[in-house]
Amino acid sequence: MVKSLSKVVFKPDTQSTNEYIVIVNSEEFKKWKEGVPLFPDTSIPLAEVVDSFGVFHSGQGSQGLLGQVSNQELDSVFGTHKDIDVVEKILAEGRFQSGEGIKGAGWGATNDSKGSGFVDTRGGGSTRGI
Repeated sequence: MVKSLSKVVFKPDTQSTNEYIVIVNSEEFKKWKEGVPLFPDTSIPLAEVVDSFGVFHSGQGSQGLLGQVSNQELDSVFGTHKDIDVVEKILAEGRFQSGEGIKGAGWGATNDSKGSGFVDTRGGGSTRGI
């Protein structure tokens, strides 16, 4: 079974287009978020909830290009650049956006001979120089 990866998006200001994003494991995040009323379930390790402790930034909204965030920017927005503290704040206050991962039969190649999936089995040129 393939893990379903999604994202949690934190927007520090409603007027800003700046968004900070953490990639999460959907099922584990839901368990973590719904664990205890008003507080996340701390018995679930964050390493199982997040895909990585990397925080991504987009100045174009959550659909734009994602880049790494500098420590200076993390300090100015979150008051710290310690990755665990920043990730916990994003998970606690951000909004969950489900992602449609690759789930086997949900996708397929339409014409393998016209793309990079084409395999040439004719043997032309592969034995030169031997």
